[in-house]
Amino acid sequence: MATQTIENYLKALFSLAEQTETINVTDLAKRMEVSLPTVNSMVNRLASMGFVKYEKYKPLELSDAGKKQAALIIRKHRLTEMFLAEKMGIGWDEVHEIAEHIEHLKSPLFFDRLDEMLGYPSHDPHGSPIPDKNGQVEAQDLRKLSEFSGGDIVILKALGNTTEQFLRYLDEKELALESVIRIVKVEEFDGSMTLSWPGQTAQVFSEKVCSVLLVNAMNRES
Repeated sequence: MATQTIENYLKALFSLAEQTETINVTDLAKRMEVSLPTVNSMVNRLASMGFVKYEKYKPLELSDAGKKQAALIIRKHRLTEMFLAEKMGIGWDEVHEIAEHIEHLKSPLFFDRLDEMLGYPSHDPHGSPIPDKNGQVEAQDLRKLSEFSGGDIVILKALGNTTEQFLRYLDEKELALESVIRIVKVEEFDGSMTLSWPGQTAQVFSEKVCSVLLVNAMNRES
């Protein structure tokens, strides 16, 4: 049976794989906030358990077994976040830390009942897909807002940054998932964007912020 530490490493690898094509030991050490020797030791352990494909000086990769195990942990985490947000009214900037503890419960029945109670949600409060009970994850065909041009209209579907600080920043701006955003202007100099959405006056967002707002295109203004 996987320990909480092993589960946390698998979850970190899964999350990194959602964000980048290649993962190295340094990436994992930064995510876990531990030393390189500590990560190397754990990676070797995960490889011996069949969860990770690892060769020295080559990128890390979850095996099929590792992907499934990680997806099931992510499922528990994201279902918990949905329950906390939808049923308990806890803010989307507060649910992560609580879910970090509950995700390690070993009762599949508990999380299946949670899923049923919530009406089998497909995404968590931050727009990330919730894996099904078999560890399968719905593919997302989303693009960074920073890839679009002035006049484009998009719908905010998910976030590439779910830290408390960033979520509170979006709350202050009153920008929520499913907002229909019009790109008023893109600054050639620094990539910043002037955006407007219903109920709000136009506001300027940095290229850094726009690069972690994940959207679907609607149409382009003429």
